[in-house]
Amino acid sequence: MPTYADLVKPELLSQPVYQPGKPIEYVARDLGLDPSTIVKLASNENPLGASPKAVAAGKAAMDSIQLYPDGGCYDLKQALARSLELKPDQFIVGNGSNEVLELLGHAFIGEGDEVVMGQGAFIVYKLVTLLFGGIPVEVPTIDYRHDLRGMAAAVTDRTKLVFLASPDNPSGSANTKEEILELIYALPEQVVFVLDEAYSEYLDDPVDLRGLIGQGRKVFCTRTFSKIYGLAGLRIGYGYGDPELVSLLNRAREPFNANAVAQAAAVAALEDRSFVEKCRMENAEGVMFFEKRLGSLGIEYIKTYANFLTINLGDGVAAFEAMQQDGVIVRPLAPYGMGEWVRISIGTQEENERALASLTSFLSKRSV
Repeated sequence: MPTYADLVKPELLSQPVYQPGKPIEYVARDLGLDPSTIVKLASNENPLGASPKAVAAGKAAMDSIQLYPDGGCYDLKQALARSLELKPDQFIVGNGSNEVLELLGHAFIGEGDEVVMGQGAFIVYKLVTLLFGGIPVEVPTIDYRHDLRGMAAAVTDRTKLVFLASPDNPSGSANTKEEILELIYALPEQVVFVLDEAYSEYLDDPVDLRGLIGQGRKVFCTRTFSKIYGLAGLRIGYGYGDPELVSLLNRAREPFNANAVAQAAAVAALEDRSFVEKCRMENAEGVMFFEKRLGSLGIEYIKTYANFLTINLGDGVAAFEAMQQDGVIVRPLAPYGMGEWVRISIGTQEENERALASLTSFLSKRSV
């Protein structure tokens, strides 16, 4: 009798599986720890949570939870249009920005098509490419920054998409406006450039590609409410670009893919600009704390432009396991080819101090 593995598409058997950061409950159960004492700094979540206005809006939406959500996300698209000064038909909303990235795969990637990305870039780009039978073309980084000229040189007549995150995950590095624009202008007209802006709200002066979209350049951008807006548990994100492209992506989108609670909370979160600014300022203070302390300890780290730091602790997996014993969850980066490194999200001041104490304890024990 054939097994299910005998019946599925063969390429699915070699498809990598995304490994999320360990939940607090798992670590508490496995290590016998009190969940209230565990600090999770593994998934770049907002330690301040969501805007109180967003929480209130989400709770209010629960009163109509028996009804299907607005499949067209009218209110959210109107709010996004006001925020970014674009038209509502230039937005597509997804179950997190990851779904929007997958919709690009549905629309553009077929068997043997090439997709250019940086080596060690956000792993979902590679997963989406492989899922649709495409070929990931990974360009090595230079000092943990994406080599955009190298990415432009890697484009062939089989290239369909170019993915770039700036700031990058998991390194935290960012490319300059000039570098990004140079890459876009170097691409042939048949290639779609995708800028992942998941961490753009942490930048003081992010690149703005809306003008190029208006000029007809094949540029598409994605963003999320999971990071600075603190709505990771609701899974909502969006993309924006030319209305024709958005219309095509909607053909691949599942109906009612964004739930009503997420939509309501996202609208309120987007409009609470003072809360977003508070999150930016506290994150910047957390980054400064880590950089100062790590520098004084002589610990190597990558300059970050996001809400996390990537730190060289010699053995990322061993550091992850040791820090987890201390009740501090971080992210080992071996799956990204960075076996010596861990990624640590910026937390509250208390959480940051616990993380620093744990990692220095790990290093001191290894040096004995």
